[in-house]
Amino acid sequence: MIPFAVKPEALKETLATALGGLAKSVDLRLGEVTVVVAAGDYLAAAKLLRDAPSCRFEQLLDLCGLDYSGYGDGLREGLRFCVASHLLSVSLNQRVRLKVFAPDDELPVVDSLTTVWSSANWFEREAFDLYGIVFEGHDDLRRILTDYGFIGHPFRKDFPVSGHVEMRYDAEQKRVIYQPVTIEPREITPRIIREENYGGIH
Repeated sequence: MIPFAVKPEALKETLATALGGLAKSVDLRLGEVTVVVAAGDYLAAAKLLRDAPSCRFEQLLDLCGLDYSGYGDGLREGLRFCVASHLLSVSLNQRVRLKVFAPDDELPVVDSLTTVWSSANWFEREAFDLYGIVFEGHDDLRRILTDYGFIGHPFRKDFPVSGHVEMRYDAEQKRVIYQPVTIEPREITPRIIREENYGGIH
């Protein structure tokens, strides 16, 4: 029998008590609880969320990278790269979002959660591929969505829309080749404001 879902207000208090000093903040917004921890406490907090009797988050449902460099029109101050994990407790019917910011914007590194939840494996590879976030302790951290020869991390806010290189099959060489992007950048703006009497009879 599935227990009744814990009210978000009660869950917030439970998590704040369970995590104690490991939590930088425990917030409740739009009915969802978000826990933010420091990078140095990330792995310990994850293990506690999995094992503590009042938490018992047995499943990691999702993990993704975030780039806050353009957040709030670039007016936000603070660290740039974040990892957000969504956890589920089947036994207690409760959910939480766990966030950690990488302490170095130039080389974002946080601990891997693969030893806590094996489902973190491919999620962390995706965050590494798309954002360049390195997961310390991951056994097989390599690209998962882009090509092995891909340059850069395409979900970073400063990554060019057209990319850096393109690949094509060369019939003469009978192989795939990489070359600098040949697409000319252009802006296509949808026509949302029409002239007066547009399409009408004059």
